[in-house]
Amino acid sequence: MTLDTLVFDIETQNFFTDPDVGWDNYDALKISVVAVYSYLEDRYYCYEEREMDKLADLFNDARRIVGFSMNRYDIPVLNNYFQRLPGAPKLWEMERVDLLEEIEMATGQRVSLDRLAMANLGMSKTHHGSEAITLYRDGKMEELKEYCINDVKITKELYDLYRKQNFLLMPSKKTGEIIKVEFAKPAATPALL
Repeated sequence: MTLDTLVFDIETQNFFTDPDVGWDNYDALKISVVAVYSYLEDRYYCYEEREMDKLADLFNDARRIVGFSMNRYDIPVLNNYFQRLPGAPKLWEMERVDLLEEIEMATGQRVSLDRLAMANLGMSKTHHGSEAITLYRDGKMEELKEYCINDVKITKELYDLYRKQNFLLMPSKKTGEIIKVEFAKPAATPALL
């Protein structure tokens, strides 16, 4: 069986700054939607909180997962859900490519997905992350799903560039000028062979 590479992003119903949550309290964060791109199927998916079992099935068929700041946020939150499901994937044991961590290791700096998308793809995000919570609370689920899928599309295109050329462009925090960020190790290719 061929194992997949998945690019994903989560949005939550709440955040650490909410009074009933508290900083780094991942157990209190609730997922609103998770968007995923499957290289094997060349398809985007979007799952709501009640569909975590279907999402777990998709992750069970993956060898590699890709995201942007996923090790700090997406994986800890999603892992809380998966731990409650029998036979769910163990995210921390999977091969992971966190594009923000790759940039931090290469430059010692953080950068937003929006600024990275503008520098490399000439496009920007459709919303800011905090707006996702408002969209959820306002019941605008289709708009929320579109936003989350758009973030995955951006992350996927950045990952494709990362694999193809082994560098990304990034605006310098000090000067604002675009710098070339080269990665030390050869970029991985999708697990599709």
